[in-house]
Amino acid sequence: MARASASIGTVDYATAITTGHHRITADEGPELGGKDAGPAPYDLLASALGACTVITLRMYAERKQWPVTAVHADIHYVREGDLERLDRTLRIEGAVDDAQKKRMAEIAERTPVTLTLKKGLAIRTTLA
Repeated sequence: MARASASIGTVDYATAITTGHHRITADEGPELGGKDAGPAPYDLLASALGACTVITLRMYAERKQWPVTAVHADIHYVREGDLERLDRTLRIEGAVDDAQKKRMAEIAERTPVTLTLKKGLAIRTTLA
């Protein structure tokens, strides 16, 4: 399954992330004391949902042999007081009808990352 390692030194708040053979830099924006050297943590969360959504919908369209030429998912993390949510807007391109688009929106509600986020996830912390 998925694994990632994150490390931070003394540069506010640049974080080196390694996952598989990929390296990513995360940071906070200047409004939080960072230098905006990479996406912020909530941006990465939104990115994970977006990537899972479009990958799953691409796979679904291919399996159904629907003429989908592109799938776009815009994800917006919203915090209003104590309430938090992710707003997801889908754009599906190609010669697909409204019923097919509606079906793809239904599938989006059942992507792996969507289901994980909706049910919550236990986090276990240990010291090395």
